This record gives sequence, structure tokens and C-alpha cells, in this order.
Amino acid sequence: MVSSVGSGSVLFTPRIGAKYGYELFWIALLVFGFMWLMIREAARYPVVSGRTLLDGYATLPGPTNWAVWLLFGPQLLACIAGVSGIASLVGSAFMVAFPGSQAMYTIFILLGSGALVVTGKYGAVERASRWMAFFMVALAIVSAARVFSHPHALLDGIQPHLPKGADPYFVLPWVGYILAGAIGITWYSYWVATRGYGGPYLGGLSEDGNREDERELHGDNVEERDALLSRWRAITSLAAATGVFTGALVLISFLILGAELLGGQGSVPQGTDVARDLAGLLSQVWGPAGFWMLIAIVVIALGGTVLANQDGWSRTFADATLLVLGRRQSRGDEDEQPPRRAIELLAKVSGTVHVDLTTRLRLKNAYAIVWATGLPLIAFLIVPDPVTLLSIGGIIATAHTPFVVGLTLYLNLARLPRAHRPGPLTVAGMLAAGAFYGGFALLYFLDLAGIRLLG
Repeated sequence: MVSSVGSGSVLFTPRIGAKYGYELFWIALLVFGFMWLMIREAARYPVVSGRTLLDGYATLPGPTNWAVWLLFGPQLLACIAGVSGIASLVGSAFMVAFPGSQAMYTIFILLGSGALVVTGKYGAVERASRWMAFFMVALAIVSAARVFSHPHALLDGIQPHLPKGADPYFVLPWVGYILAGAIGITWYSYWVATRGYGGPYLGGLSEDGNREDERELHGDNVEERDALLSRWRAITSLAAATGVFTGALVLISFLILGAELLGGQGSVPQGTDVARDLAGLLSQVWGPAGFWMLIAIVVIALGGTVLANQDGWSRTFADATLLVLGRRQSRGDEDEQPPRRAIELLAKVSGTVHVDLTTRLRLKNAYAIVWATGLPLIAFLIVPDPVTLLSIGGIIATAHTPFVVGLTLYLNLARLPRAHRPGPLTVAGMLAAGAFYGGFALLYFLDLAGIRLLG
């Protein structure tokens, strides 16, 4: 959660504050509530079943693996845009602070973090990134408190309205990257599973890609079992609330910094100058020390985000591939060969899979090298602007979120015992969240088609 907060808050929120002031504050408040609900519901199925959301999607009725493909397909593009964009932002921060080009630093970051993902030796980087993220939270809050001078404007921003002539392309990526984003909701189910908050059926995909045996929770007392599951759900709900609250503090702080320090100047951070402009924000508050603090935050905290995203997407893609291949193999479908050939090609390109192509770890490494490192590198060389790259990723995240919300709600209603299904208020909230994100995506695509609804 912290890594997702970093990329969305640090890049897009000051831009929103600089251009619109506090007029879109109400959107952030809605997203905070919706995100807590969506993340909480993403944990419901793993807690009760002991499996990830992706495992659950594969069991939904309908065409074979349709739900897995609905998650898998759009995220293939989102991975390229997101990883390349964040790496480009970190590279631009290096360029501002040290001799050398943005391209040199970005390539080094992508290749270096990709190598750490493949070798699995990233514990120290992960810990440093986590501590720097905590420092970012504290620094952003204190800095915002020092410059905050328009409380009435912030309160006015609670009233829902869109500024006249609002640009959907400018706003939509921000909405998509507030807190977790579409794929972050799915990754939370992995966190729940690894923490051991499993329900009456434990098991899933092992490292060799095989389905582990299902083991029923000991004890025949249904009331005790349901009480235990309810406590686990409460823990995951509290964890989600903590992450959302922390992310909200960071986002509001960067909104204040953007509105107070950039809004009056009419300056919106653009292109490869984003890191320089953002460092200038803290320089106005803390002097030269603020510049170096912001550079350190971007390099370490967002550098860790690059690594986390490469690892997270690679694991998700590997699991999705194994689910697709496993379902087709078990049914004996004749169309098994095309995806298998695709995986063989992926393995040959990466050079990491030599024996067993269904091994989860090796398949994850193949995706890490090709899809989470090689293709983002190519994307950066074509479009070196972090704002453009992350805008593409944010648009995909916003447009994809309604589908993830719908799949998760459908899964919880269709596959969980009645006692653990979401209630009417939760269902209504999830539908409202899907409609909210879908509405913003619709505004963007209508604007793209020349149908402007915002004046």
C-alpha cells in the first residue's frame, strides 16, 4: 500500500493542487472511502477460502477463465506503463541531483531492480524503501502544516463539483493512482494469504505450479469457525483502514503543497522536469535541505516501488498463466498449444526457463525479465516522459477498477457461504464504487471521441 501511495501522491497530486487548487478534494475523500471498502472486500474471499482472488476468479461460471483474462489482459499494458513511468521519475530525480542523463539512470534502475526481483535478494532494499516511505509521510505532513493558509478553500473543496473546463486526461490518472489502484486491490489478497489469515479451506498454487491439497480447518463447531473467520476479517479490515488513512494523510499533504506553493505561480510540474519542480516545493519550506530530502524520497521510496511493482506484476502474471494452462490441461482442450507456445517463447527470450515451463518461480522470473523489465525499458526509450507514461497507467487503472470491483463482488456473492457474503450496504457501496470509477473513465473516452461534457 505504501508504495502505491508514493507513486500516485508524489507525482499527480501536486499537479492537481497546482491547477485546480482544492476544488477536487471531494474526489479524494470519495476515493478514500471506496478504496477502504474495495480493499476490505478483496480480503473477504481469501480470509474465508484461504485462496487469492485470482484463484477465485478462475472458478467463476462462464467461458473458461474469462475472469482471469479480464484481469490479466489490461494489466499487461498497465505493467509496462506503470513500471517505466515510475522508473523514469526516479531517473529524472537522479538527473537533477547528479551528473548524467535521465536515460542512463532509468536504464540502471530498471535493470538493477529487475535483477533483484529475479534473484530474490531485495530484502535490504525493501526495508530501506519502507523506512523512507515512513519518512516521506512525516515530512509531507509537517511541510503541509507549515504552508497551509487557506482552510476555507479546503472545506469548500468538500462540495462535489467539477471545475469548468476540467481536463479528463489530466484528472483521470490521478483518480486511478489514488492509493492502491486496480491491481493493488488484487495484490492485497496475496498479502492476506501470506499473513495466514486463511479460512476453512487452506491451499493454493505451490511454487512448482501445482494445486496444493485442500485441508479443512480442524473442528466441527460451525459457530466457532464463523467467529474465527469474523475476527480475521476484522483484522484485515483494520489493516486496510490503516493503509488508507496513512495514504490519505500523504495525499492531502501533497495536495496542500501543490495548491499553496505552485497554485499561485500557475506552475504545473511537466515532463522530465517533474522531479526538479517537486524538489522545489520542499526547498521553499526547508531551504536547500528540502531539495535533498525530496530527492532521497523519490530515489529510495519510489525506487522501491519500481521493485515492488516488478515483483507483484510478475507473480500475478505467473499465477494467471498457470491457472489458464491448468484449466485447459485438465479439460483436455485442443487449444492448449497456442498459450503453451507463447510461454515457451517467453522463456526462450528471457533465458530463465530451461526445464519445467510450468514452474511458478521460473515463470515469474521470465515475466520479470521480459514484461516487467525489458518492455518497460523499450517503452521508456520511446516515451521518456514520466507524466505521459504514468498517465497511461493511471487511465488503465481507472477504467479497469470497475471490472475488478464487479468480479470481486460477484465472487464473494457466488462462492462464499451465506454467513460470510457481503451484506446489502456493502453490495451497494461496491456498486457505487464501480459506478464512480466507470463514470470518470466514460468522461475521458467521450472526451477522446470529441464529446465534451465538462464545458
